[in-house]
Amino acid sequence: MSGSVVFPRRDDDWIDPFSSNQPSACEITGLPSFLPFAPDKTTLLLDNKAFRGTIDLFVERYRGKNISIVAEARGFIFGPRIALAIGAKFVPMRKPNKLPGEVISEVYSLEYGTDKMEMHVGVVQGGERALIIDDLIATSGTWGAAIRLLERVGGVCLCY
Repeated sequence: MSGSVVFPRRDDDWIDPFSSNQPSACEITGLPSFLPFAPDKTTLLLDNKAFRGTIDLFVERYRGKNISIVAEARGFIFGPRIALAIGAKFVPMRKPNKLPGEVISEVYSLEYGTDKMEMHVGVVQGGERALIIDDLIATSGTWGAAIRLLERVGGVCLCY
């Protein structure tokens, strides 16, 4: 998987996120490193310029790649904005009983048990190219469940 996902450095060069010289969230966003909490997406959202820049990075990377679906498993902070900007539809994926209408579901493993993710039936057509946005990859359970859901209905999941 190394080399399929990259993060920007301060000098606009690209590096592998699994390398030892990966920049901190504060270094990428320009937020002060003395913040009293661990840098995560919430610190990014505090800075309009950094948040917009992050969305712009995704859009630049995925525009023109013939992506018709952007799916996001939780939060819906990044996915809808990226989908609108690249001309794709947004497909929300949720925990059980959160989506109205008919759904399909997929069970996945957590550090402490299992959970389930659901997606509306009929929103993905066979052969549609899908980009999955997952803002937290701990065990990769939600990411794997999203891939399995999309592939079950004929979607093609893209990994860059």
